[in-house]
Amino acid sequence: MNITVVGHLCLDNIHLPGEEAPRQSYGGIVFAIATLASLAGPEDTITPVFSVGERDHPKLLEWLSQFPRVNQKGIFVLPGPTNEVHLFYDGTNGGRIECSKHISPSIPFGTIKPFLQCDGILINMISGFDITLETLDRIRMEVRDKGTPIHFDFHSLTLGIDKEFKRFRRPLSDWRRWCFMLNSIQMSEGEASGLTPEHYAEEQLINQLMPLMVSSLVITRGERGATLIRQEHKKLARHDEPGIPTPGAVDPTGCGDVFGAAFFFRLLHSRDAIDAARFANRAAAAKVSFTGAEGLHKLQEQA
Repeated sequence: MNITVVGHLCLDNIHLPGEEAPRQSYGGIVFAIATLASLAGPEDTITPVFSVGERDHPKLLEWLSQFPRVNQKGIFVLPGPTNEVHLFYDGTNGGRIECSKHISPSIPFGTIKPFLQCDGILINMISGFDITLETLDRIRMEVRDKGTPIHFDFHSLTLGIDKEFKRFRRPLSDWRRWCFMLNSIQMSEGEASGLTPEHYAEEQLINQLMPLMVSSLVITRGERGATLIRQEHKKLARHDEPGIPTPGAVDPTGCGDVFGAAFFFRLLHSRDAIDAARFANRAAAAKVSFTGAEGLHKLQEQA
């Protein structure tokens, strides 16, 4: 199984309650890469396509070398710094403030195209500027006749950025074009509620989104689990996967990315969306027990 992964790299600075200094680690698309690489078997290859700042390039490749199933040919160098993210967590209600600086340019279609001869494509809009809508259209057209499944995580696509680099929720006027002709779509509750200018309630959104040639929709709900909506015999079927208790949780950063990668990997192998959602839920719950992406190489043992 060959899986291509598209999205931006981040250097995460995680500010946890009660800690003076932030915890620094690679973030963004590496959560998906490390998850897939941990789950991959001898016959699997993971090919990420993303840019990295020239200063961070050697160290990143060294870090990725712990994952032998990762093909590094899609990683390219950009002059200047890597996208830097600061995440400030609120210890009282679980909320967070996100600030992004040095966001990388969108990944060109020409850079992605050589890696579209694959069994599945995972696109995670880490920064929200990872690819343009035109690039997504070209990817869809390139693989349409082959039936290559695409998993699309909205992530930061629903976030704007202000003059102080702070991210804020804003609706997408062209959200239908982003959703069209995708095998599976993932978004959080917050992303779903802020997606449309019409301010559709969740049930309305589902009824508007699923006819756009979408097979599965996953709405993640943090510690309360996730909801899977799927097409079944021309009708919509709903499955609610309950949350898994995580006593002693350390860091929730990247849980959605881990969920999406685990879901897509399992879906490609089992073709069972409910089984994939259940597996992804366990993987995301395992992620909160460590900071950043450092423990993901053991994910297969924990999920």
